[in-house]
Formats: sequence, C-alpha cells, structure tokens
Amino acid sequence: MKALIDTCIIIDYLQMRQPFFADARDIVMSAAANHFDGFITAKSATDIYYLMHRFFHDDKITRKALSDLFILFRVLDTAAPDCRLAILSSVVDYEDAVLAETAIRTEMDCIVTRNLQDFNFSSVPVYSPHDFLNLL
Repeated sequence: MKALIDTCIIIDYLQMRQPFFADARDIVMSAAANHFDGFITAKSATDIYYLMHRFFHDDKITRKALSDLFILFRVLDTAAPDCRLAILSSVVDYEDAVLAETAIRTEMDCIVTRNLQDFNFSSVPVYSPHDFLNLL
C-alpha cells in the first residue's frame, strides 16, 4: 500500500506531541518495517525542516532528523499541475488540496492525516492515523 503521510503526523512523531505521538510513532515504525510504502511531499519536507528548526534551534540536529526521514519515506515532487488543479479542487484548504492533487497524480492508495475534515472531498481515501494503523 502506498500512503502519503501528512506533515502533521511527522511533526507529531519528531516533537513527541501528545496525545498524537503514539499513533505517529507506530506509523513511522510500520514504515520502517516495510508494512507499507510511505511517502511525503517535497513541500512537506521544507515545512518539516522549518518547524523542526524552530523546535530544536539547531541546524545540524534538524538536518539529521530530516535525513533520517528520507530513509523511511520517499519524497514526492509537488508539480506545477498539482498547484494549478488545487485551485479548482473541492478540497477547501489550498495546501491540503495540493497534497491531495499530488496524491492523485502519483497514484497513492491513501492519505494519512489528523485533519480529516480538510479532505472531505478528496478522491483519494483519507485515514486518521488510528484508522490507518488498523487497516495495516
């Protein structure tokens, strides 16, 4: 199964945010155990860097965390058509619409996010971390 993991899940894991950490950790561990093919977008990678650098205040630690993520998750390019189609998308939040369009173009089986309500009109199935883990 090819799953596109939203930025919030990765940040929940890296920052050990409660009460979300356990599910985020289990997703990362499941990716490490090859229970599914995990992906993030290139845009998510830059957002993760920014948020983690603000958290750690250390470029070396932040780059190491991101480098480790690149071992577990493949990075999908966000292409110009994704951005253009997102403007017309039924997914209301533009940033989430870009993620959904990237998922469609790259033929992801699902998106995993805590922001389910933002993806109400996504044509790609969307799962909460808990539901995704149950699916695995």
